[in-house]
Amino acid sequence: MQTPAMRALFGFIGAAISVLVFHQAMWEALHLLALPGMGMPPPYPTDPIPPFGIPRILNLCFWGGLYGIVFGLLLPRLTAPLWLCGLILGIIAALVGLLVVPAIKGLPVGAGWPLGWVRSLLINGFWGLGVGIILPLMLRPKPRFA
Repeated sequence: MQTPAMRALFGFIGAAISVLVFHQAMWEALHLLALPGMGMPPPYPTDPIPPFGIPRILNLCFWGGLYGIVFGLLLPRLTAPLWLCGLILGIIAALVGLLVVPAIKGLPVGAGWPLGWVRSLLINGFWGLGVGIILPLMLRPKPRFA
């Protein structure tokens, strides 16, 4: 097994990749389906995020990567299949985004019930599933040749 620092690094990278692939794939699916109350703008948003004007997609990759660090560090303790652990990670991230982040920003907590919650759980759950698939592939031991 890799060192904690390597698991944290690969966790960050794997989670950022999952944002670009899995998170944005579900975002695109919701954008194309345009279901009432669950519509999304086009994926890979580049609108600037205050205070530094970082493109939104990079902001999403950064925050996803921070969750990936925690996932990578906890990896040796996880006993369930990693895809399931990743799905749970995505649900936790969605709940934090719905309940904790608005409270910190002084916004209404849990707003958007029920469709906003469904949308967030779909997008973040799919992202977490991606983390649970990508990270083990990155950490797989390399075969040794004599």
